[in-house]
Amino acid sequence: MSEAQHRFETLAVHAGEPRPPAGGSVVHPIYQGTVFETRPGDDYDDIQYIRLNTNPGQEYLHGKLAALEGAEAALATASGMAAITTTLLSLLAAGDHLIAAGAVYGGTRHFLTELAPRLGWHVDFVAPDDPEAWAEALRPNTKAFIVETISNPLARVADLVAIADFSREQGLASVIDNTFATPVVFRPHTIGFDLVCHSATKALNGHSDLVAGAITGTAERIGRIRAVLNLYGASLDPHAGFLLARGLKTLALRARQQNANALALARFLEGHNAIARVNYPGLDSHPDHARAAGLFDGGFGSVLSFRPAGGTPAAEAILATLALPYTAPSLGGVESLVTRPAVTSHAGMSAAERAVDGIDDDLVRFSCGIEATEDLVADFGAALEKAGA
Repeated sequence: MSEAQHRFETLAVHAGEPRPPAGGSVVHPIYQGTVFETRPGDDYDDIQYIRLNTNPGQEYLHGKLAALEGAEAALATASGMAAITTTLLSLLAAGDHLIAAGAVYGGTRHFLTELAPRLGWHVDFVAPDDPEAWAEALRPNTKAFIVETISNPLARVADLVAIADFSREQGLASVIDNTFATPVVFRPHTIGFDLVCHSATKALNGHSDLVAGAITGTAERIGRIRAVLNLYGASLDPHAGFLLARGLKTLALRARQQNANALALARFLEGHNAIARVNYPGLDSHPDHARAAGLFDGGFGSVLSFRPAGGTPAAEAILATLALPYTAPSLGGVESLVTRPAVTSHAGMSAAERAVDGIDDDLVRFSCGIEATEDLVADFGAALEKAGA
């Protein structure tokens, strides 16, 4: 059976692994060295060097990442933001225009509103499910369209098929941040997205112990992005790359438990009178549920958000009384995490900007870990009672 015929769980373990293994080790080694013998005929970007992303450990990781997203090639970066910014730097020059979905990660939005103008880029934020708005935003100098699979933190699912089609028809590079979904849930290349980005810090690694990013796409596109990354220097350290590759091997197992936890918890919270609203695409009540059900396979993601009926005081009380999750930003780890986006992931936005995007001060985001479902639900039940929410 060829690698292309293997199921995801098998790919996660075996894709990219050298046979016979290096030195006979079934675990790919860490190549910590920065200096390698020059190979005849190497161009600058092909010289083996950590900053040039050609360290043997980096190349091994790239093969595994590409296989999991079903892409020709992949590139690991020093962070998720490095993946986003380097991708956009490879697509846009001074005077170019970008269409961006309005609901994007706070760091991405901050970059597009604060730093992109210094580069001479023009950015229009649009509703991700309004094709008329996309057409109105289109300019002769528009080069790309960026969106997230599942938005942070309201868990909206854009009209992704239409965005991919629109981008292709208009000659735009389509870029999608697949961090919240992971390739376990959705593989954007299958519907025509050109470039897929991840904060590999989150679920791809899954253990809250490294910072990394990932980009997948065609070999030609990834080659252009790598040339930019090589000059900006945001390459991934070999030891972090080793940990990320190890984390990828258990991605499917972790994601299925996390996604099951999120759905069970979302249903519990939706039925509780202390909760005013729950945002999770796995719920029938979610405005994008039908779209998500048609696109996703393997669950609806591990992250949900909600607003308590008692407002911000109730949100703060819930965070203070939950026993299992850590009150901390980030997501996708084996441990559950809870936070208020207004004071963490989206703190870089003004209150007015957050209000436009529906990120109220009382909004709580919950990233499900791999704990027992029953224990997470019980912990929330006890916290809601104790907090008087």
